[in-house]
Amino acid sequence: MEKENPSKVYFCSRINAENLVKAYQALGREAKGRVAIKLSTGEAGNPNHLSTDVIKQLVQLTKGTIVECNTAYEGRRNTVAEHMQTAAEHGFTAIADVDIMDAEGDIELPVRNGRHLNRNYVGKNWENYDFTIVLSHFKGHPMAGFGGALKNVAIGMASSRGKAWIHTAGRSLDVPVDWENVPSQEDFLESMAEACESVFDKAGDRILYINVANNLSVDCDCVAEPETIHMEDIGILASLDPVALDRASIDMVYNSPDPGKSHLIERIESRCGTHLLDYAEQMGLGSQKYVIENIEF
Repeated sequence: MEKENPSKVYFCSRINAENLVKAYQALGREAKGRVAIKLSTGEAGNPNHLSTDVIKQLVQLTKGTIVECNTAYEGRRNTVAEHMQTAAEHGFTAIADVDIMDAEGDIELPVRNGRHLNRNYVGKNWENYDFTIVLSHFKGHPMAGFGGALKNVAIGMASSRGKAWIHTAGRSLDVPVDWENVPSQEDFLESMAEACESVFDKAGDRILYINVANNLSVDCDCVAEPETIHMEDIGILASLDPVALDRASIDMVYNSPDPGKSHLIERIESRCGTHLLDYAEQMGLGSQKYVIENIEF
């Protein structure tokens, strides 16, 4: 998407509860009504998920409900009961209500410009909310290369069978996914962007995006035993443009003086991760042109 003016991305290098709130407030878009806060509760045993100490103030300021959907693979988050237990073990139920949005199924959202998908399936309970805060732990990912705002929307908001639909580029709703028979990496990444379009269309301006770039393992929070972290934390980034936000987060990895970044860069490049951004931009979901505004407090 060509834009005369680059998107604004707010940045703070110090990760704490107060600065997370300041990053949210800098966006100038108030979360009103019933607020869904979409984050990853993390697979049981994973220590890298977002800290409740960091997010609690924002969650409670916005009177938000933490929302998630069940996984499409075996583990401790593929049923509502086990997912809620995992959320409790990781401290999320102690700071807010937690809603597994596909507990009672999903809703179908149209995809307008899909090459692979003509519809997307998100957790049914998303209909109960007026505003969505996409609060993402930015890090690597074993399949997508990296996980940020776009993945948190596409895969994170999809119901379990919706996840299967995206991973198979619209070929199957069967759960668990047959991982031996999934389409090309390019098709998967493009399907994620197409799923995002359906969510963005429905949300309109009732959504915003924050990335917390810390605990930068090459593996995501869905991995029970993630790879060792090799690079230092980066900070908090926030934007009303999810493409710009993820692009800025990746650029900060590449531009870091930390030699440990090579592990994460290898993961991103080996999975062609930035193709997601190129395709999302092509679809008009945002811009990879941005300016950083520092908001150190």
